[in-house]
Amino acid sequence: MRSSLTRRDLLAAGTGLAAAAALPALSGCSALAAADSDPDTLVVHTQLGTTAPGSPTYLAAVDRFQNENPGLKVKNLVNGDDLGQVYETSRLARKEADVVMVNLYDKTLAWTDVDATVDVLPYLEDWGLRERVLPAALSAWTDDRGRLRAFPYFATNWPVAYNRALLDRAGVDEIPTTGDALIAAARKLRAKGIAPVTVGGNDWTGQKLLAQIIQTFLSPEEARHAYSTGDFGSRGAREGIEYFTTLRDAGVFADKAQGLTSDSMTTQYNTRSAAIESAMSSALAKVPPEVARHTEVGGWPLAEGAAHARPTVIRAFTLIGFWISPNGVRKIGHVEKFLRFMYRPDTVSRFITESGRDMALRTDTVSTDFPLVAAAQRLGSEVSEVLLPDVYVPPAATQPLITATSTSFTRGTGAAKVRAALESAYRSA
Repeated sequence: MRSSLTRRDLLAAGTGLAAAAALPALSGCSALAAADSDPDTLVVHTQLGTTAPGSPTYLAAVDRFQNENPGLKVKNLVNGDDLGQVYETSRLARKEADVVMVNLYDKTLAWTDVDATVDVLPYLEDWGLRERVLPAALSAWTDDRGRLRAFPYFATNWPVAYNRALLDRAGVDEIPTTGDALIAAARKLRAKGIAPVTVGGNDWTGQKLLAQIIQTFLSPEEARHAYSTGDFGSRGAREGIEYFTTLRDAGVFADKAQGLTSDSMTTQYNTRSAAIESAMSSALAKVPPEVARHTEVGGWPLAEGAAHARPTVIRAFTLIGFWISPNGVRKIGHVEKFLRFMYRPDTVSRFITESGRDMALRTDTVSTDFPLVAAAQRLGSEVSEVLLPDVYVPPAATQPLITATSTSFTRGTGAAKVRAALESAYRSA
């Protein structure tokens, strides 16, 4: 096993030192100046701090932490989707932040294996925080060698949102729970000029919905195999792809879905232009009150012979975790104080009540001011769960799969071509 993140590793992952110039919000810092030589400054590289859901709550938490720990400062380095690339560039120069707040996806899957970050399990146990973590979250963040990649923090429910008022206007009496009912509902909605299911067919939101639909006929073990290896040739995977193309060609998805993004998806749903969307809990928290009051959450409708007993949702515990870098180990006393504070029940509760976030930690707090998030939390046995593919897809296949997703949402693309596009994403990786 390689013992460090080499220049070759980074270049192969599509990074380079030139990425240092791409930092959009580092308060005047560059990527190669991310580490702080001040022993009393903790540098946190995070996706929270601007528009990401939970950012105001996080920034307020940092202020409280500093007030409780006079003399200890926190410097936030804020990035969006390019955080992984920027962190790797900083790590290459040994100037990385002490703590990284990011999800388990794409590039980050390899970080612990190449010593870009450290195994945090000994710290979790030594600091007595293990019992704060939900068992499913602990499992999701643990690699196949038993290493805990990061301290779990944010989770998500990913149900389907149905605008009951738009369905009623179109004459759809019940929330569809089968594919046939969904197709019939789509026809009625289109007759009223309403887009049925809006989806970002050109980005990660479409990729997740496609994966959810493909899993209609797959057990968790079969789904894990398909997304780990890129082998979609099993009977269940082929049936799932055929189910997807049947829905697509029947007009279930919004027009030109292959070109839509997550932003256009949420805009269509939140402005009542579309009746249905597959929405993670952070998106549900942003649904306007006048739309939320007419929204019901449920699962994705099933086809006959499905491997699941009820309509499906995705539940995941790998949305954001606290990773510790080699630089962070040198300030481990400060890191411990920070993580103990972030794991405190009162801190966790604020993310739920103020930001509508789902957490990977044990808590009795409910998102009362975010009714759709709370409704998704209550779904329980009404739905079946399918896997979030992120933690199984090889990092090099992640972006090719997005391209394959756009191809898949293009009407008229046959099931065989969809399968070929998905499998090609792995071969080209």
